[in-house]
Amino acid sequence: MKKINIFFIIVLVIIGIIIFSFINRDTGEKDVVAYKPVIYLYPKEKIDLTVRLDYNGKLTSTYPKYENGWNVTAYPDGKLINHSDGREYSYLFWEGIQDVKYDMERGFVVKGEETAQFLQNILGKMGLTPKEYNEFIVYWLPKMEINNYNLINFQEKAYTDNAKLEIVPKPDSIIRVFMTYMPLDKKIEIEEPVIKSFKRNGFTVVEWGGTELNR
Repeated sequence: MKKINIFFIIVLVIIGIIIFSFINRDTGEKDVVAYKPVIYLYPKEKIDLTVRLDYNGKLTSTYPKYENGWNVTAYPDGKLINHSDGREYSYLFWEGIQDVKYDMERGFVVKGEETAQFLQNILGKMGLTPKEYNEFIVYWLPKMEINNYNLINFQEKAYTDNAKLEIVPKPDSIIRVFMTYMPLDKKIEIEEPVIKSFKRNGFTVVEWGGTELNR
């Protein structure tokens, strides 16, 4: 009888270890995907440019193909001609996975159904043009408006330190908008961040992207 009891105890311990390992794996820190960062280039005149991305993570997709950088001819209206294939592009696109912790101690709590209006207002205030923020909204709206609420923040140093841009010749002004959001079942009270406005001056570079985080 004692042998049987010991056997069952051992079995229960093993099962407990397996369950704990599974739960711990499922709720632990996960890699964060940087979804669709796109880079717009607006020089004052037609110019050849090199754009390099120093990314603290793994690039999973680029368009046009990233080959130790992008070499393009840029025009004032944002049109790009990629040197490696001779094709025209509207912007440079990349996605990647990285292990980074973003600040969600502050943010905007927005109803899912009010996402479009919120993004129009906040992105316009940040300095994006209607063309730029409309492209942002078209990508993110289907993912966000289905939630009851979203906790939304815009990252600065945590993002730019882990995805550094090197552009030659150097631009006069650059804005990098990276949105992080968490779906919420109900409204919460949280401090709202201060949003800075961006002024375009001379050769301007604009980038936007984002990711969904889990609570």
